[in-house]
Amino acid sequence: MEKKSIAVLGLGTMGAGMATNLLKAGFSVTVYNRTREKAKPLGAQGAHIAESPAEAAKGTSIIFSMVADDAASREAWAGANGALRTVEAGTILVECSTLSPAWVTELSALATKAGVELLDAPVTGSRAQAEGGQLNFLVGGSDHALATVTPALQAMGKGIIHLGPVGSGATLKLINNFLCGVQIASLAEGLTWLERSGLDVEKSLTFLKAGAPGSPLLSAISTRMTTQDYSVNFLLKLMSKDLGYAYEAAADNGVNLTTAANARSLFEHAAHLGFGDQDMASVIEPLRKSIK
Repeated sequence: MEKKSIAVLGLGTMGAGMATNLLKAGFSVTVYNRTREKAKPLGAQGAHIAESPAEAAKGTSIIFSMVADDAASREAWAGANGALRTVEAGTILVECSTLSPAWVTELSALATKAGVELLDAPVTGSRAQAEGGQLNFLVGGSDHALATVTPALQAMGKGIIHLGPVGSGATLKLINNFLCGVQIASLAEGLTWLERSGLDVEKSLTFLKAGAPGSPLLSAISTRMTTQDYSVNFLLKLMSKDLGYAYEAAADNGVNLTTAANARSLFEHAAHLGFGDQDMASVIEPLRKSIK
């Protein structure tokens, strides 16, 4: 069976790896990125480089978006040169970015008006998983649309969880990132305390990672914090954004995420001090530098 033509909008930390795996799987891929320079490596691998989302959308059966936030998603889909200007009937839109459920619901309505269908399919995983085709997709939308895009999702990931109608994926992704963000913030405070206490850091972390507080996230992030390796797997400023979206979405459901607000204050402070474009593990650095 002939593979469908695909467009990928956004070639940042995650999108580049996703597009690369689609090319490896034999799909015809068109890519767009606001900074064209980031698209050139994909062009060298055989992707067509479009000058706008509208150009990328022409003649494609599936359009993936992986961008930073609601504003970037709105521009990519509904802007002056957005993909919705040129989509053809029957095209499936797949929004993989971490966004607010409110915008995802609005985008779904815009897609319906344009005669196409939207899946929201945010991912879990970071740069390494995107490059290795090991992402998990949290999907909201119809069975038919999901069946259409499943071969492409399988080329980029190891798991597909169909949660319900459009917006379901966005909601669970924010719950996931809320829990991660709060744990990273508490780890930053706890590790700073540990470092200043005079305890043996390596022995103490070995105990904590193997005990009740332990988790894969604590293990990975504590290693990055102790080695001060802040090469980007997940941008700090995006975690701050996600905690804000989570706070607002939970409030819409009558839940006050006080821990999200506190954690976000740490990430915002770190971003203000210049760590926004580094890995989220760098949230510990302002705490380390604060007056003892």
